Formats: sequence, structure tokens, C-alpha cells
Amino acid sequence: MTEQIRRDFVKYSFFKVDPEWRRLSEKDRQDSKAQFAEVLGEFSDRVSMSSYSMVGTRGDADFLLWKVSEELEAINELMARINHTQLARYLTMPHSYLAMTRRSPYIDDHKHEGQEGTGSATIRIIGRKYLFIYPFIKTHEWYQLPKEERQQLMNEHFVIGHKYPDVKISTAYSFGLDDQEFVLGFETDDPSHFLDLVMDLRESKARPYTLVDTPIFSCISKPVEACLDDLG
Repeated sequence: MTEQIRRDFVKYSFFKVDPEWRRLSEKDRQDSKAQFAEVLGEFSDRVSMSSYSMVGTRGDADFLLWKVSEELEAINELMARINHTQLARYLTMPHSYLAMTRRSPYIDDHKHEGQEGTGSATIRIIGRKYLFIYPFIKTHEWYQLPKEERQQLMNEHFVIGHKYPDVKISTAYSFGLDDQEFVLGFETDDPSHFLDLVMDLRESKARPYTLVDTPIFSCISKPVEACLDDLG
């Protein structure tokens, strides 16, 4: 009998607050933030979640909720509960990505300590200070290449990644679930290392097979209460 491997749903929800919310009284704003944080806490046993502020890093989003769960229903119920909060009246979601985990087909002979999110069928949020997120789509030509050629190109990617062991990648797959094919997340304590990694990858032989890898979100890890305080 084939062993069942756990696979998780991954959801990145980006929120933007309406400036009208900042015109509410201090009490109303504090109450709405407390209610929002309380709802998130109610799902802590079903949804693994981290929050990130983008105040100062991005103009079209203020904070991110990165959610991981075995159940899509749990994510659905959480978002529905959020929609019933007072703060939700003043929130829009300019970006939203749904994906799942699966084992990468390119890592059977590849081992990279500290990069376990690269090919695992689960995702573990490490909790480093910075998170960089972007959707990713490859060209049609990529999928027509022989598997051996794709493996060689990916091996070059792995070699480049070895130069930055403190940048932990989490790859989630969206085929058939959302508009993108992958959602890539990179956790690090030093943004300069991620910048250098991306520059190195631009010169890789696989680069011409990239169709879309934007928008890119630079996120700062904070407790949800601190993310909400950044709103005003």
C-alpha cells in the first residue's frame, strides 16, 4: 500500500486598509484591531499562520497573512470569519495566491541542509525576519524540454542556492488551483543575501524559460498586533 504523504494548502492573503479607517475614533480602531487578532487566534489549532507588515515596502498592500493548513475548509472558514470583523469593512485584498505543497521532481539526488522547503511535501514557516514572495510562471517551452535537460538546468539553480544557505525557500504549487503555476517564498534575516541570490539566478541558463515572476513582495515579520498597529 502506498504511504500517504501529508500535503498542505498554502494561502498568501495581502490586505490594504482604506484611509477612512484612520478617521475613526481611537477606541473604534483599537476595538477593531483587537477583534481581528482574536479571530486569527481562534484558528491557531487548524491553520499555521504568520503575519508580516509591508508598510514602507509596498504601496498596494499593508500586511500579509501567510497561512498553511491540511484543510482548505479551514482557510475558507478563517477568511469568512475575518469578513465578519469590523476591520474587514475597511480592508481590500489586492493580491491573493492559493497553492499546495508537493515533492519537487528535481530533488531526488539533491540534498541541501537548511533548504528543506525546496522540495518537501509540507511547508514549515521558519519565522525569519524577512519574507520575500512572488508568483511564478514558466514558459510552455520549459515543459517540452526532456526531463534530463530540465534536471541539468535545475541543478545549476541548486548550485547557486548553495551560495546562500541562510535564504530558505518554500515552493508551493498552484497548477489548476490559481492563475500562477508556483508561489515562491524566501525567508532570510538579511535582505542583501536575497538580492544577491536573485541577481545570480538572472544569469542562469534556465532564466529564458521564466514567463512571469512579479509582483514581488518584501515583507517584515511581526506579530499580527504589531502589523495592525502599523496601519495607524
